[in-house]
Amino acid sequence: MTRLRVYDDTRALFHLPDGVIYLDGNSLGALPLGVAERVNRVITTEWGNELIRAWNTAGWYSQPRHVGDRIARLIGAEAGSVMVGDTLSLKVYQALAAALDMNASRKAILSDTGNFPTDLYMAEGLIATLGRGHQLRLVAPEEIEAALSEEIAVLYITEVDYRTGRRHDMAKLTAKAHALGIVTVWDLAHSAGALPVDLAGCGVDFAAGCTYKYINAGPGAPAFLYVSPRHANVARAALSGWMGHAKPFAFELGYAAAGGVERMRVGTPPVLAMAALEASLDIWDRVDIKEVRARSLALGDLLIAEVERRCPSLEVVTPRAHERRGSQVSFAFDGGYAAMQALIARGLIGDFRAPDIMRFGITPLYIGESEIMRAAEIIEEVIAGEVWLRPEYQVVNAVT
Repeated sequence: MTRLRVYDDTRALFHLPDGVIYLDGNSLGALPLGVAERVNRVITTEWGNELIRAWNTAGWYSQPRHVGDRIARLIGAEAGSVMVGDTLSLKVYQALAAALDMNASRKAILSDTGNFPTDLYMAEGLIATLGRGHQLRLVAPEEIEAALSEEIAVLYITEVDYRTGRRHDMAKLTAKAHALGIVTVWDLAHSAGALPVDLAGCGVDFAAGCTYKYINAGPGAPAFLYVSPRHANVARAALSGWMGHAKPFAFELGYAAAGGVERMRVGTPPVLAMAALEASLDIWDRVDIKEVRARSLALGDLLIAEVERRCPSLEVVTPRAHERRGSQVSFAFDGGYAAMQALIARGLIGDFRAPDIMRFGITPLYIGESEIMRAAEIIEEVIAGEVWLRPEYQVVNAVT
């Protein structure tokens, strides 16, 4: 299989509107050109002609495991350890429930204040459902290591902070957690497709992630769940759906978990969404994630340098050290929301996160130096020219 050069070969494989610089791939990846053909084939040939037979003839039934193996390469996971389907919220719920069950004598879940809110909401909901006296402990991101203790049941953490782009040291924290008898659950929402991940090498217990950000699988694309092979046959499936049954088509009245990661299947796979994901993975199969990472860091450095030179009123909140950051650059600015609306109106699409964070995702498959330089020029126009103060940019949209 011929390797693709990042950006030089991959830029032409994505649809991006003329006049747009897209720096929001950390929220929703751009459209791979192969998606339309792949989804259309599933609709017309597989669904259209095969009808229900396609669950067998087109491999729909085995798709969650097959696609999981393709994602495993991106996250340093063992073959047969990743299951695809459902949403990230459901997958972190499954992972956390299984992790707590494995450490039943302990009641504390440790996370940080930079974790994505849905992860924390799912933990709160699970705690209330279980009713066993668990508690969610939150500390500042930089205090996580010091907060690890033998009281903690689960370390429940997102590798890259969604607001600042700050990156946790997965290997170090996992090793220390294990030394204290703590089970680990990692959220890879801002890691998968952005930087090299080594779940197997780090000895991670559970991990989950989405595919609509850096993996470019489209809005509502399915999530994935990793279960370490050492836990796969003992992890309890809190959401015991029929697809996770050992014999789903025996239609037995009692639940019996399937072997391995198959037990983490829940409901019917989203076949059309999976097709879009596979089309994107056709690109990822030919890309070296290490090259993606190297270009991401270089482009991030360039954006930081240019914006600092042009707009000193914007405060860089993303760590400068390469090993401590993900694949985005974030700036704090009191008028951040309005400024972002003004940027978007000029063709530079980033996004805003409360209370004052302007985020710019670095996605090297379709962003290069010329786009970064033009982005810095537009930022300067909006900030230095105080364009963001105009009334039309003060209107808050439902999605920010």
